[in-house]
Amino acid sequence: MRVLVSGGAGFIPSHLCEVLLSQGHEVVAVDNFVTGHRRNLQTLLVHPNFSFVEADVTKELPVAGRVDRVFHMASPASPIDYVQLPFETLYCGSDATRIALDRCRKDGARFLLASTSEVYGDPLVHPQPESYWGNVNPIGPRSVYDEAKRFAEAVTMAYHRYHGVETRIVRIFNTYGPRMRENDGRVMPAFISQALRRQPLTVFGDGQQTRSFCFVDDNVRGLLGLMESDLAEPCNIGNPHEMTMLELAEYINEYTGNPAGVVHRPLPQDDPTQRKPIIDRARATFGWEPRVGFAEGIERTVAYFRGIVQL
Repeated sequence: MRVLVSGGAGFIPSHLCEVLLSQGHEVVAVDNFVTGHRRNLQTLLVHPNFSFVEADVTKELPVAGRVDRVFHMASPASPIDYVQLPFETLYCGSDATRIALDRCRKDGARFLLASTSEVYGDPLVHPQPESYWGNVNPIGPRSVYDEAKRFAEAVTMAYHRYHGVETRIVRIFNTYGPRMRENDGRVMPAFISQALRRQPLTVFGDGQQTRSFCFVDDNVRGLLGLMESDLAEPCNIGNPHEMTMLELAEYINEYTGNPAGVVHRPLPQDDPTQRKPIIDRARATFGWEPRVGFAEGIERTVAYFRGIVQL
């Protein structure tokens, strides 16, 4: 098939492009490098079935020729990005989603929206099933991301119901692995970078807030499985293995041999206190569940960061 990946120079999308190419598909990636990075494309650009278009997908999708699948992955996706790029974040959820859906309607292509566990906000239901409507502050500092994705889900379902577009919606939980940006504000690259520099790890609040971490290879398998399934309703993709931020900090310090310990800082506004997916829908619909253990995932991620962190 011919597959278009918006945000293709990003962390998860670049891994997705690699796997699609390995499966024999033709891949066209589109990115404007606002948060994506050219180094993520290095191994892709030499592939005969890969092409890249530099463009702002909130304005256009300048890709000639028909496509069969569209993975709409483009969006800033970290707390630092929300603050620095609020409008770009909102427009990726609104304008870019509509443009990509219009392209799918025109080409008869299938569409997958990369949504997020952030649509659940600071959840009052734990763990989170897809049926939970969420607890989102619509005007808080994180709202530009949370509400952009909630709108993106709404417009995706509208195109499915009223225009007959084949659509899929994935709610991605915390994902980690090689190609994460060192300074993107998410906890995994922050902890690993600080540990490699022998600095104390910054833990917000008392560190008892939880996350569930899924390795990027497992995430990509979930995206592909969902795209080729018949499921139009939203689907969680994440690892149900839950840990506190203090537990994560202690693990990273021990793994890297960092003696500096941790330092506590005030908890940011609207930071979710707990996050854990229920993945029964993915299991039942297309047989997906995580395979990469946490120890292996950390080993591969730390190895990557050893190559990019300036000590």
